Amino acid sequence: MLNLAAGGRGVIASRRDVRVWDPIVRLFHWGVVACCTLNLFLLQPGKAAHRYVGYTALGLVSLRVVWGFIGTRHARFGDFVRGPAAVLRYVRALPTGKAERYVGHNPAAGWIMVLLMALLAAVGLSGWLTTLDVFWGNRLLEETHEFLGNAIIVMAGLHASAALFESWHLKENLIWSMITGRKRA
Repeated sequence: MLNLAAGGRGVIASRRDVRVWDPIVRLFHWGVVACCTLNLFLLQPGKAAHRYVGYTALGLVSLRVVWGFIGTRHARFGDFVRGPAAVLRYVRALPTGKAERYVGHNPAAGWIMVLLMALLAAVGLSGWLTTLDVFWGNRLLEETHEFLGNAIIVMAGLHASAALFESWHLKENLIWSMITGRKRA
């Protein structure tokens, strides 16, 4: 079998691949990437298209939260949200090159996912609130909405950088696995 997940080099796979990211997880991931790209960099804030893309992102977050409880194994929060001790152990092991490999999210990535979902929900809620008469023109709420959007940029950058680092460190293309849904076992 041709393995494009090994850095995209087209080598023959000698190891078994497993399905990790189901279609709903991948729809959520790439849908949020599209929504954030549109709303943060392309669409004019406050206009109808910006709002509808924001509502779409909120819908995706709602779907992902539900899927985090009833979804497939690696989609469930119970599979990747671990306690502070596990996160600290993992982060301390990274510089030594001895960090454990996880088929799903590692402990640090699990909390980044939770934080990103919370930021997405908060930015969507604050954006929606700015459309209500009671909050119309509320400068503090508008600034909070903008701050949360900027926080998403920072956290998404951290997430993407970590995925690239882990791809290099583990010698496996994690971005490709989020496209195909497959990783090496």
